[in-house]
Amino acid sequence: MAEPSRLAPELTAAPPTTSDPGAWRRWVAPFRGADTRRSVIQVSLTAALFALSWAAMVWSLGVGYWLTLLLAVPTAGFLMRLFMIQHDCGHGSYFRSRKARDGVGFAIGVLTLIPYQYWRRTHAHHHAHAGNLDFRGFGDIDTLTRAEYEALPRGKRLAYRLYRNPLVLLGIGPLFHFVIKHRYPWDIPRSWKDAWASVWWTNLALVLLFGAAIWALGVKTVLLVHLPVLALTTSAGVWLFYVQHQFEETYWHRSDDWDHVEASLKGSSHLILPRPLQWLTAHIGLHHIHHLSSAIPNYRLPECLAAVPELQQATRLRIRDTWGLLTLSLWDEDAHRLISFGDLRRSKTAA
Repeated sequence: MAEPSRLAPELTAAPPTTSDPGAWRRWVAPFRGADTRRSVIQVSLTAALFALSWAAMVWSLGVGYWLTLLLAVPTAGFLMRLFMIQHDCGHGSYFRSRKARDGVGFAIGVLTLIPYQYWRRTHAHHHAHAGNLDFRGFGDIDTLTRAEYEALPRGKRLAYRLYRNPLVLLGIGPLFHFVIKHRYPWDIPRSWKDAWASVWWTNLALVLLFGAAIWALGVKTVLLVHLPVLALTTSAGVWLFYVQHQFEETYWHRSDDWDHVEASLKGSSHLILPRPLQWLTAHIGLHHIHHLSSAIPNYRLPECLAAVPELQQATRLRIRDTWGLLTLSLWDEDAHRLISFGDLRRSKTAA
């Protein structure tokens, strides 16, 4: 790999501070933009692996369902990787051609059940406002402040606790969100014409795709094969998104004190995964770099991390560290950290 000074002369200068977003943009600029050849190879290989793995699951039904379930794990991994490519298309970082990005993004969106333009727009909102307490609601995991939670009536507090329960957050919730809500996302404005059109076209494509699969293989085969893949992919996807922003000393501020660079570097984690999982997740664990510059394609994120040592100072998490994060549910504006319901109860008892 080239030395940082050969990638961009300004990388040898003093490291930027979070108050200098222009300097940060210059540091990561060499890694922005698509490499069409690498993108074509990546999407072609991933799509082929997913198709072969899905076909192997169909074949395995004749051997035993235990084998089908085992094969569901890599199949879900390949589908996850396809979603990461759809994700890059939505950010404009995967192909130089917008038609190519939108075409590939839409096609993958049919497989992932995620309408491309709808997701692209809500996710753009997430990137523009991540860590801003005054702009929650689209593309985020719902997070209340301690004061907001305590002001709720008993029934709504119970509903929020149920929503933040790990069994709902990683089990029932993802399937409901991706399988049902994405068929009719009732919470987006009617003025989002492109998003609504994407929803209807994706629904039509799903009817045609799964109708053809059911006609060829039978409804039982399709359900036995695809349901475990969907369950694994949606749960893993929500888990990834959760741990990338929901950790104890993450970043949440009001608009008058919000800063994009600080929100990126302090409010997004560096999730350290084993190499096979890094590959399957297309390096999305380098989430702080992705939020700092979403124009960097997934295959250049490790290069950027290696070339800019200052980016290695983000909150680092390993898989074993993430399970405890699932209990964190409320942002304490006074303490500037996420707390659990148990923390809230103990603080009240102490008071």
